[in-house]
Amino acid sequence: MWDLMLRGGRVIDPASGLDGTADVAVRAGRIAAVAPGLPASRAVRTADASGRLVLPGLVDLHTHLWRGATYWGLDADALAWRTGVTTWVDAGSAGAYAMDGLRRWAADPTPLRVHALINVSGLGLVGRTGEHHVLENLDVDAAAAVAARHGDLVRGVKARIDRHTVGAHGLEPLRRAVALARRLERPLMVHIGYGPPSIGDIAPLLTEGDILTHCATGVAAGLVADGRPTDTLARLRDTGVVFDLGHGSGAFDFDVLEAELAAGITPVVSTDLHVRSVHGPAFDLPTVMGKAVAAGMDLAEAVRSATVRPARALGLAGGTLAVGADADIAVFDVEYGAFPVVDVHGGTREAPLRLTNTATYVSGRELPPCAAPPPPEWVPLSAAQEHAEAERRSRIRDSVRHLDRPEDFDAPFPRSADEEHSDGGTRR
Repeated sequence: MWDLMLRGGRVIDPASGLDGTADVAVRAGRIAAVAPGLPASRAVRTADASGRLVLPGLVDLHTHLWRGATYWGLDADALAWRTGVTTWVDAGSAGAYAMDGLRRWAADPTPLRVHALINVSGLGLVGRTGEHHVLENLDVDAAAAVAARHGDLVRGVKARIDRHTVGAHGLEPLRRAVALARRLERPLMVHIGYGPPSIGDIAPLLTEGDILTHCATGVAAGLVADGRPTDTLARLRDTGVVFDLGHGSGAFDFDVLEAELAAGITPVVSTDLHVRSVHGPAFDLPTVMGKAVAAGMDLAEAVRSATVRPARALGLAGGTLAVGADADIAVFDVEYGAFPVVDVHGGTREAPLRLTNTATYVSGRELPPCAAPPPPEWVPLSAAQEHAEAERRSRIRDSVRHLDRPEDFDAPFPRSADEEHSDGGTRR
């Protein structure tokens, strides 16, 4: 007998080349069969997915998860059940000094699949920025030893390389990050932003399989000029560098992404989700996928770029519904129309569709509702963010009314409108 069957949905599994109406059967936490017309009598439990999308559990290549120990960290459990993201990659929250804690408090307790990129700075992201200001904290030997001890958790290296993080040290933090990644034989993810260093300085140090995150940012010079990708960006593509969207709070510009897509540069779709961007304008991975479609991706490519492509970038097993794979499944309602979406600078487009997650399964078990905590005291939200968050949470409440225990979703947000809000002018 199968434990579960999802019946009659549109199954899109780019890793297996599937896109069509089919049933998905699960047994003992793994995909047992994917085909049209599977016999329902063989399933202990069935769920009607007709009219919905059935996708592999989404893989978010760029998130920040260590809530309670870092500036940026959030609670993945409070998001996964309503977004379809079953595999989360923490991008540099912990360095050598704190990877044990990330495992113990953020990775091990959750049913989700959590992986990490070790920060080349032993400090990780305990502060808002500046982790590379003291080079003594960038101890490659110590980081390599810790990463080796956490080999199943640590899938690569992370370095934020912009003028705020490197201070007076220029490219030296990047050189140390490169040395660490090469020693581990794992990819290096490099954050870019306000230079120096510039993208022209960074590019020669990257090689095939490395990841350039925030690839559609509007603040890093040298990505796009006169509506076309620069020669530097083209060389990175030809080298085999992986481009990662990393939307975040300040790193996504429609004009830049559209120029890259027009030139055949298709990034992995990720959120850079953290305690600020989760309240807008990124919100979650399905929202960012909708923005990618608004910029010119088709739906199948957006799914590929949020499932199998990020999984392969880090050598992960997820992102597929192939028989024998872990039964990580995301089910979505799809609305077609014209839905306004916004980048971090206030630029707007209309997405032709909107994805709303209706069920998320990890190893064949549906994730229950889980309330998100309010933002921490150091994250003031703009009035627009509070309004958007209130609307979003209202939709979430509507979506859980069918549950036997809707009180499980008890949302303490929004905060008082009397509080003072400041977002630095970068988010809408």
